[in-house]
Amino acid sequence: MKFGMNLLLWSGDPDESLLPVIENLKEMGFDGVEIPLFNLDVDKWGKYGEKIKDLGLACTAVTVRNEEDNPISADAKVRAEGVRLNKQTLDCCQALGAETLVGPYHSAIGLFSGNGPTADEWSWGVDSMRQVAEHAGQVNVMLGVEALNRFECYLLNTHADSARFAREVNHPNCQVMYDTFHSNIEEKCIAQAIRDCSDVLTHVHISENDRSTPGTGHIHWDTNFDALKEVGYDGWMVVEAFGLALPEIAAATKIWRKMYSTELDLARDSLAFMKSEVAKRWN
Repeated sequence: MKFGMNLLLWSGDPDESLLPVIENLKEMGFDGVEIPLFNLDVDKWGKYGEKIKDLGLACTAVTVRNEEDNPISADAKVRAEGVRLNKQTLDCCQALGAETLVGPYHSAIGLFSGNGPTADEWSWGVDSMRQVAEHAGQVNVMLGVEALNRFECYLLNTHADSARFAREVNHPNCQVMYDTFHSNIEEKCIAQAIRDCSDVLTHVHISENDRSTPGTGHIHWDTNFDALKEVGYDGWMVVEAFGLALPEIAAATKIWRKMYSTELDLARDSLAFMKSEVAKRWN
């Protein structure tokens, strides 16, 4: 198992000022960091990737799409822009050295039609993602498509949805990620949700029900870890937690209060929690 920490707890656009934090994460025992890729400056990420590598860390990446570049828009030009930006994000991944690109880049986050996805929207999404997956294959990055809860998107809400989506994309570089936070909201059976996507599962986000320190809330962790062991998962487990470091992130995640002592304390406690749960089952 590989253990990572999502840097969105500190920044939406990491720079050199965050390197001491990343060094602390390495000293704690993390195997890697997850980099938010909203700034699509390939040169910047090439240089940043070298610094992360020098620290002895691997990395993954996360991104989103918005209304103006929505891959399921009825406007073909908007869909094309979504594909273009997803491909550009993959170029940043290649420069950074990121193994996997995760997130809800299948459709615009926070944009709603008032209904579920139409057949056309689903088809446009699959077609858009297939184009992105072809580029992912060229730059040797795995896609981990993320289902979000109903309050954040409407195309993919369950892990069965995201698994069906990836199967229809039908490309070896298009798989899915599992998220304990979204699962806690949407799934009727946590274990079955993990089974439903196990054949295309490439990445896992470990996230508490209130987005603070995993293991301190009411996520049913035994069920999650037991099911991941059952399906033979052995990849990245990345802590995804949010705080008040950046107002734009707080607005997107609806986090208005600080629920931990410090960000580094959250990271340290989260890593200890994950390693303990994994040691009970995998070792």
